[in-house]
Amino acid sequence: MSTVMESTKAAPSGAALREDPAVLDKTACAIADAAAAAAGSSATARPADPADIAASPFKRDFPLLANHPELAFLDSAATAQRPKAVLDAQRRFYEEMNANALRGLYRLSMEATEAIEVARERVARFIGAPSARDVVLVRNASEALNLVAKAFAPTVLGPGDEVCITIMEHHSNLIPWQQACRAAGARLVYLYPDEQGVIQPEEMDAKIGPRTKIVAAAHVSNVLGIENPIAELGRRVHARGGYLVVDGAQSVPHMKVDVQALDCDFFAFSAHKAFGPFGMGVLWGKHELLEAMPPFLTGGEMIDNVTEQDAQWAPVPEKFEAGTQDAAGIYATAAAIAYMEAVGRDVIEQRERALVRDCMEKLAELPYVHVIGHPDPDQHHGVVSFNVEGIHPHDVASILDMQNVAIRAGHHCAQPLLAWLGQESCCRASYAFYNDEADTDALVEGLKTVWRTFNGE
Repeated sequence: MSTVMESTKAAPSGAALREDPAVLDKTACAIADAAAAAAGSSATARPADPADIAASPFKRDFPLLANHPELAFLDSAATAQRPKAVLDAQRRFYEEMNANALRGLYRLSMEATEAIEVARERVARFIGAPSARDVVLVRNASEALNLVAKAFAPTVLGPGDEVCITIMEHHSNLIPWQQACRAAGARLVYLYPDEQGVIQPEEMDAKIGPRTKIVAAAHVSNVLGIENPIAELGRRVHARGGYLVVDGAQSVPHMKVDVQALDCDFFAFSAHKAFGPFGMGVLWGKHELLEAMPPFLTGGEMIDNVTEQDAQWAPVPEKFEAGTQDAAGIYATAAAIAYMEAVGRDVIEQRERALVRDCMEKLAELPYVHVIGHPDPDQHHGVVSFNVEGIHPHDVASILDMQNVAIRAGHHCAQPLLAWLGQESCCRASYAFYNDEADTDALVEGLKTVWRTFNGE
């Protein structure tokens, strides 16, 4: 026969499952088990004062931290630790429902399919998305942003058009736009902040103009910790008929996110920075834009019909989810979201604000340490970047490691920002709600050791 249907489509599709509310409400679903595990953890026993950072009631939920009480882990902006509920969820998938989702009519495969769809619903609710159908499950924020730059940008960019990004972008939200502009003959324009890291209205007005088709910006800088004025950027570019793309990798773990309130057109984040597994990410987009975009990757599962010479794509979001999905990772991502919901966004924000303030106040007592960015601790969302006078950041990090303090040193995948700041590299201490005052004290004592090592004082 010259026409064949892909046999893998014999199983119920994700879209079909979403149309049946009973599927999403099944308490037997393993995702519900993961949520229950999170709700039953000590996370739900909120501290009387979330800003009380004298000790952390949450470290016992994180096996690596519980097993290594001597460790001051201050690199959560690179990747967060995982709570036991997440690790258990991933293992539970492989032990109890391991099968290829969307590919079989037997119970295990249907449970795996169900787990993916319930996870998609949970992600949508968590970021304020109006429909789970617009949540595309990918490998990480980098893939999500590349998907937009490769599949969406060519539909709106032409010669002489402009893409506007900030100088603060992680390379994941910079290089894709370099490539998109090069391919389209468009121009890449940069927004620069003031000396405190704030993008001022006059800078937005000067850079977002009649040629601007896309503004792409980090919600929160991974170096400065500053929250960018996303809603204002969106208002300006939408007034010009353009589109707003938001990199939420550093905001989702630290603050409440509502994509409708931000009025962005696309929003991306990675699971591993939000207490979930490696290799999982999310792209949310406005439905009409996703519908109009061609697929980024092609192959199995992203089709409805295939002939010898042609193919018809599956509906959104399956159109962008070629190949076998990491069902266990998706399952564990839902557990991570359930855990964060159990802790409470207000608790997370208040604790991290107190932790950053404590860190900056104590670093200010060391005259040889220079903090980078805004002087107000409340403007550093989980991130404090700094340098030690006359000592290379790599040396600082190496000596701190010998003191069981884990920080990041380097350019943090933000080389244009570091160059603009006049720095080759810097140190970065990044916090999560599971940290406590003892972690900062270990950092400060370690920095004193660093200074004595090089200066003998």
